[in-house]
Amino acid sequence: MPSGNDQTIRLSRGASLSDFGDKIDVNPASLVQVMMHLGEMVTATQSLPDETLMLLGEELKYRIEVVSPEDEDRELLESFSIEFGEDEGTAEDLRPRPPVVTVMGHVDHGKTRLLDTIRKTNVVSGEAGGITQHIGAYQVATEVDGEERKITFIDTPGHEAFTAMRARGAKVTDIAVLVVAADDGVKPQTAEAIDHAKAAEVPIVVAVNKIDVEGADPQRVRAQLTEYGLVAEEYGGDVQFVDISALKGDNIDALLESIVLTSDAALDLQANPEMDAQGLAIEAYLDRGRGSMATVLVQRGTLNVGDSIVCGDAFGRVRAMLDEHGQNVQSAEPSRPVQVLGLTNVPSAGDNFLVVKDDRVARQIAQQREARERFAQQARSARRVTLDNWQNALKEGERSELLLLIKGDMSGSVEALEESLLKIDAGGDEVSIRVIGRGVGAITQNDINLAASAEAIIVGFNVRPEGKNSELADRMGVDIRYYSVIYQAIDEVEAAVKGLLKPIYEEVQLGSAEIREVFKVPRIGNIAGSIVRSGLIRRNSKARLIRDGVVISENLNVESLRRFKDDATEVREGFECGIGVGYNDLRVEDVIETYEMQEKPRD
Repeated sequence: MPSGNDQTIRLSRGASLSDFGDKIDVNPASLVQVMMHLGEMVTATQSLPDETLMLLGEELKYRIEVVSPEDEDRELLESFSIEFGEDEGTAEDLRPRPPVVTVMGHVDHGKTRLLDTIRKTNVVSGEAGGITQHIGAYQVATEVDGEERKITFIDTPGHEAFTAMRARGAKVTDIAVLVVAADDGVKPQTAEAIDHAKAAEVPIVVAVNKIDVEGADPQRVRAQLTEYGLVAEEYGGDVQFVDISALKGDNIDALLESIVLTSDAALDLQANPEMDAQGLAIEAYLDRGRGSMATVLVQRGTLNVGDSIVCGDAFGRVRAMLDEHGQNVQSAEPSRPVQVLGLTNVPSAGDNFLVVKDDRVARQIAQQREARERFAQQARSARRVTLDNWQNALKEGERSELLLLIKGDMSGSVEALEESLLKIDAGGDEVSIRVIGRGVGAITQNDINLAASAEAIIVGFNVRPEGKNSELADRMGVDIRYYSVIYQAIDEVEAAVKGLLKPIYEEVQLGSAEIREVFKVPRIGNIAGSIVRSGLIRRNSKARLIRDGVVISENLNVESLRRFKDDATEVREGFECGIGVGYNDLRVEDVIETYEMQEKPRD
């Protein structure tokens, strides 16, 4: 085995022994043996964590430099002579652009109603629990000092997706609008939103909502927010406060004007509209008729129909662009959100997009990004197992992992849900949560196979299994949980991790009997002379009465059960009996179905 003499080797995150061997011209099989001597059981093609690569480099006297995905992406684009994240040209080429605004605040304080009022469309009625689940982007116009000014609003599910996109290095928002209810004041999520906005270093405009509600006290809100460092202009601070009623539409114009004035005072928003377009994916989902639909925000340059673009690991030619009203547009300038049709697959929220010279370049960049992301994911999910501890770990089972596979209708929802689930405090080192896969669209056979092989739970957010995949999941013992509200999913997973879930009861059918004759018994009522058609009839079990396939009465009890003149505990299939269920409207050929509620064990 050659000595490296402190030579530096650059490796991608998630590289394998084969990749290492290629760099130093060594057979990977010999590296496998070296790793065994170091107490690590790995294969030649397995993606390795950073520390394992460092350990091997140290043993072979090589300096290992693990290239981060961001640096690798930058180098990849540089190889195609593309500079991402910078405006090309001179200062004379820059033009003012509209501010991009995110609305944040506590649940039920009126974020969605405010956006609804601003854009004059109703999105509240289509949302579960009144919580915004999907990310969209909308541009509105307002008049300031006789001049028309535009503002772009990003519609996020609270600050979860805002943070998820920031974590991916996506600088989307220029200004945060903090919505606080005048009758409710500052709540925990209000404080969280302030923290997130300050961490992102964006100016804040406060919208004091519900001023028309009884008990509203806008001055109390101003006083409370002073404790969080947000001092109103009238108190000598630099934060604009606007009292509004999103429900009645009061002072909305004043709020839009405050956003524009804050943007002018605190920010110098400029971009070059003449270069090839670059920007970010805000949201994406799969439409059965039109394919991948990605909402992108153009940050610099102009995006045109017919451009070849690459967005994350998706690529394609822009077939059409739609604005927030569903109208076709031919071009989109900086700060303009549009829906793009024509991508090969669904990108993730926060993925950067850029225009390249042709489809071939787009495909190459997308494929290399996809491979890099796959290797990095494998490295993150790889668990270190050593020769010393692997048998002990299996025997003792001292570490328990809850594996999740997340599928949702929109990539922003999936990002936000994953980010929130991974933040759950799972009780120290005893239990951990790991997301082994995520995706947009219906739950597929591949998802179920992956969950079955990894013993994972599938979390379906506003999606259901395709075709007969629900039956497949039952056969393979895969637990699928369905949610339409993010907070509900977080609460239930947290409860499962902490072992606080209430028991689940499921109905277990015992048997059914067909009524042959009805007897009237004084002081007791009608008794069904029946023959047991399937299973058994047990005294004190629950029952329902079915007539012509329709349930006539539910939640009955088998109060009496007799064979001829003798009381019976249970009567089996093929035998006759008399059944009393405390219900008098019994008819010949009715069916009495009996069942029990049994506790279902949780995995």
